[in-house]
Amino acid sequence: MPRVIHFEIYADEPERAIKFYETVFGWQAQKFPGPMDYWMLDTGKEESGINGAIMKREKPLTGSGDIVAYVCTIGVDSVDAYLTKAQAAGGKVIVPKSPIPGMGWFAQFLDTEGNIVGIMQGDPTAK
Repeated sequence: MPRVIHFEIYADEPERAIKFYETVFGWQAQKFPGPMDYWMLDTGKEESGINGAIMKREKPLTGSGDIVAYVCTIGVDSVDAYLTKAQAAGGKVIVPKSPIPGMGWFAQFLDTEGNIVGIMQGDPTAK
């Protein structure tokens, strides 16, 4: 079965986005060699998951639905703690902490570049 093996986060200001993701999730960014404004993201080796990248957005966000976007959901140990980190780093909560019964807690926020980021805390007792 095909699996997601890489993700890309589009940014108007890649350096600002890098700072956001380093601050909120502790990810590390390293400039990819070459002329492209492309930064590889290391999301950690401790657990299963994938690495990704931040790259310069080709077109500005217009809000008219013509922007290609991909929403990733990140597993966290505390939705509350990561919503606090995201807001402190310049993010904006768009879906507050909500239960997914029998699975856990879910929320979404906008990063500094207007991208939607989901977070999920596993908790089989969530109601």
